[in-house]
Amino acid sequence: MKPSKRITFNRRSFLKTSALASGGMLIGFNLFNACKPDAKMPVDLSQLNYNDFNAFIKISPEGKVTIFSPNPEIGQGVKTSMPMLIAEELEVAWDDVYVEQGKLDTKNYTRQVAGGSQSIRQGWEPLRQTGATARQMLINAAAARWGVDASECTAKVGVITNSKGETLGYGDVVLEASVLEVPEDVTLKDPKDFTIIGKGKGNVDIDKIITGKPLFGIDYKEEGMLYATVLRPPAFGQILVSYDDSGARSLPGVIDVITIGKKVRDYQESGKWNWSMKMSNSDKVVVIAKTTWDAMKGKSAIRATWKTETPLESSGNHDSILLDLLNGNEFNTMRKDGNVKEAFTSADKVMERVYESPFLPHNTLEPMNFFANVTPDKVHLVGPVQTPQAAAEVVSDLLGRDIEDIHVEMTRMGGGFGRRLYGDFVYEAAEISNAIQKPIKIVSSREDDMTTGVYRPSTKYKIAASIKDGKLTGYHLKEACVNGNMYGSIPNFFPAGAIENYQVDTANYKSNITTGAWRAPFTNFLASAEQSFFDELAEELGLDRVQLHMDLLDKVKKNPDPKIDYSPERLQGVLKLAVEKSNWGKTEAGVYQGLSVYYCHNTHVAEVADITMENGVPNVKKVTCAIDCGIVINPLGAMNQAKGGVIDGIGHALYSDFGFSNGIPQSNNFNTYQLIRMGQTPKVDVHFIESNIDPTGLGEPTLPPVGAAVANAIYKATGKRLTKQPYISNMNVSEKVLG
Repeated sequence: MKPSKRITFNRRSFLKTSALASGGMLIGFNLFNACKPDAKMPVDLSQLNYNDFNAFIKISPEGKVTIFSPNPEIGQGVKTSMPMLIAEELEVAWDDVYVEQGKLDTKNYTRQVAGGSQSIRQGWEPLRQTGATARQMLINAAAARWGVDASECTAKVGVITNSKGETLGYGDVVLEASVLEVPEDVTLKDPKDFTIIGKGKGNVDIDKIITGKPLFGIDYKEEGMLYATVLRPPAFGQILVSYDDSGARSLPGVIDVITIGKKVRDYQESGKWNWSMKMSNSDKVVVIAKTTWDAMKGKSAIRATWKTETPLESSGNHDSILLDLLNGNEFNTMRKDGNVKEAFTSADKVMERVYESPFLPHNTLEPMNFFANVTPDKVHLVGPVQTPQAAAEVVSDLLGRDIEDIHVEMTRMGGGFGRRLYGDFVYEAAEISNAIQKPIKIVSSREDDMTTGVYRPSTKYKIAASIKDGKLTGYHLKEACVNGNMYGSIPNFFPAGAIENYQVDTANYKSNITTGAWRAPFTNFLASAEQSFFDELAEELGLDRVQLHMDLLDKVKKNPDPKIDYSPERLQGVLKLAVEKSNWGKTEAGVYQGLSVYYCHNTHVAEVADITMENGVPNVKKVTCAIDCGIVINPLGAMNQAKGGVIDGIGHALYSDFGFSNGIPQSNNFNTYQLIRMGQTPKVDVHFIESNIDPTGLGEPTLPPVGAAVANAIYKATGKRLTKQPYISNMNVSEKVLG
């Protein structure tokens, strides 16, 4: 058990670091009714007179506590789990915790971003520190009033008690506490003393979600607001030449038709192009109307002429280009251990496979939308975006406004998966409102989202391994990708450090198709490729699949590699747990199992898929998932995240396909693009390693391994090795079940 920690910091760092919430997770909540035993929930919370305690916490004299969430909520559940960190150390009852969303505030909050499964990991100590510091300041204020030493006082469920048994609620001393010096030395709880962390808590927004209360960007409205839809080029590589808007203007509800795009082109030419911008440099036609439906009907009535500015690309050409890159000699070497070439030259046998994946759209349930109201006083922006600070900075530059003029409010999001990292819809909304000087809300249709968006890049891997005297001696991973390659420390994931001769090379093809992060970037398919290859490698070596991994991880334990990110002990731990809980190798007749174990986004995961074959089509019946993510903050939320990642991964690995012909996406809605159906979802059995290690994230790590687990099970059932996703359409089966 980890001992309690003492943290030293000053007032500035308290306000700054305690706001931290990064990656694919967010923070933010309200603690009401938390400070007096007899406190009652008021009918109208807005009528309370709150005192600013700091950038996060407000406490009213009535004893109500509000803590604001600085980061966007995209459905990972951190709007529940992050508040638990502060509530634990603040010493308030969880039943008295309520959640609110903060606005963009770069002065007091750091990295207001949702992406990368990092918020729990990076917010673990700072947010607990926030709660502990506030608790200590309240205790100090109570002690001063009583004239006793603070060490004689304790706090529990919002009530401070001294050695004589006298009590004061937090609300009784908030005014005194708010003007005290921030203590530089506070003690965080020992994990064994947690009363909130580690206990399953329901989603704090669940009542509002299931009753349709306005939480999401699509719900947001303001008096006098107009609606806008945008007609963009139908093919990547085309730009607008001219348009006839007479048909649109004749429709009831249509107010105006304008074009936008110049400000974006000027921004590009200025050299300030921001990573979060994924926009065509063409003009776009905008229909302004009284309702969304009026705007969408108006858009369909526009007759536009487009011209080809850059080559129109097709998926067939991409396939050839990427294969040529894999077979060429132009690579960027990201990691090189030993001498792979020599190992391959002296090998008894070299195994080699090519694995292929398509482009994929993000398929968020809530289409892209955003509100903007540009006035001489300020630029008011409201909606679902994963990168509010980057959005504010770009809008500031686009409109030539001071950054202090840009006010961003974040709504809950109906899915993100990386798509809302890119604020193109924010910039369009701001440019439209600036042009008409009225409040507008831009709304995309499903077809807009799927045909003019940002996509997971098409990627191919060539993996080769050398075998000498029955042993694995070399491993060479080559990646060819559209618009970018694996990044950061991905080349240091397993099997790095386990094989003496090991090399990772990447090659890139630059395309005019916009691509970007997609849930678990790059590892979402890399795990499928590598873990499918290791299954085949184990068979070639005549080794049990589990034992091959255990042996390689033992090598890493004996010869530690400081460059690797993963823990061999923790990978072995999840592997053993998955094998145990899945009844590996002992299934009934007709059930086939596949195994996969992977590390990404700081979390270790092993999965076993159980499948049956029905009319030649695989049916995933069950997935057993073992996870080591350190301390589990909210077991209920963690379970939901783990299951969601597994199901999402199965659906895209088996069914989802997306491509281009002459720059035009070949699917524009779910009637032609297949997602996993309810009837195709398996039982997902999730098990967490008990741990006292600081926690990591869960938004992404369970998705990457499942593709290989399913592919390896299909091999057991059919004898066919699947190397190209989606697997169903590449199995040459007669029946494709759409559900």
